[in-house]
Amino acid sequence: MASVRLREITRRFEGVTAIADITFEVPDGEFWVLVGPSGCGKSTILRTIAGLETATSGELYIGDRLVNRVPARQRDVAMVFQNYALYPHMSVAANLAFGLQMRGVEPQTVRTRVETVARMLEIEHLLERKPRQLSGGQQQRVALGRAIARQPQVFLLDEPLSNLDAQLRDDTRAELKQLHQRVGITTIYVTHDQVEAMTLADQIVVLNQGRVQQIGEPERIYNYPQNRMVATFLGNPPMNILQAIYDGAAFQVNGQRLLCPEAIQTKLQPGQGQSYDLGIRPEHVKIRPDACHLSAEVSVVEPLGRETLIRAIIPPNEPFRQQVLNLQAEIGQRVQAGDRIPLWIDPAHLFVFDPISGNALSFP
Repeated sequence: MASVRLREITRRFEGVTAIADITFEVPDGEFWVLVGPSGCGKSTILRTIAGLETATSGELYIGDRLVNRVPARQRDVAMVFQNYALYPHMSVAANLAFGLQMRGVEPQTVRTRVETVARMLEIEHLLERKPRQLSGGQQQRVALGRAIARQPQVFLLDEPLSNLDAQLRDDTRAELKQLHQRVGITTIYVTHDQVEAMTLADQIVVLNQGRVQQIGEPERIYNYPQNRMVATFLGNPPMNILQAIYDGAAFQVNGQRLLCPEAIQTKLQPGQGQSYDLGIRPEHVKIRPDACHLSAEVSVVEPLGRETLIRAIIPPNEPFRQQVLNLQAEIGQRVQAGDRIPLWIDPAHLFVFDPISGNALSFP
């Protein structure tokens, strides 16, 4: 096993910068997740670590070895792709053994590792089957098993669960986390699914437009996003962003007045007429007739059993158009589309973002 260190890694394709100044270090044995919207550069980073892409500039270390000019086959990393890339004409056992055989490992060692990995992944009964005879989840386990059998220094996983249905994806995600706890190999995992990122990662690297936006533990990134992009990307439903004008004591949201907490006032520019973006997560917006901050009209109600999600509209008022607010109704609260509802915004969980840069100006 080994750490992975990227120092100002940049990759350009014919004048287009795919990733720029990527710098982070994954400690030995940790599970890190790269997350971000499509096209943000996360797969390019993974392929650069694997040696499938060449960094235009910067330094890449696996352990203490600089690997910029080391071929992919000599980097001792194992990559699991979205499509599994199993050999269709080979049995499961042969797929598991292939990488070892190509490296000239002794036949007895190959058999022992294949049996050990098969037991670990509970696929012993599938060893004689071909990939076409397996379900998507079983194929995914075989692809992981082939990587584990090699005993590489680093695992690189490129959206390995994206082809699975919702229930199987949840189950396999839990198995993958347990597997890492047992094996303990340094793992870098790429996904666009923020739920996978939050549940799997020791540390999350949030990317956007080829640049790192924030690195940290899942809970910290969720509670203290450094900018509007991070705030809205992590969380389902995402954080609400409301355009507002600050009058020195309160925020004007489409003509409605939301008092500004004193702790936030000290961090804002004095004076009136400043525009800001306010952030509040759906779980911190409540329907409360006794303490109304904003009034809105229900547009969509989504009952989910244990909770009910509501999408409400704050009517337009110059200079702002209508604004959408997502919230979660408490148990027993019944509303329907068209209802006018009084909303309480928890001031202890209010974020303020710069409307131009998107940077967070105030954390709760």
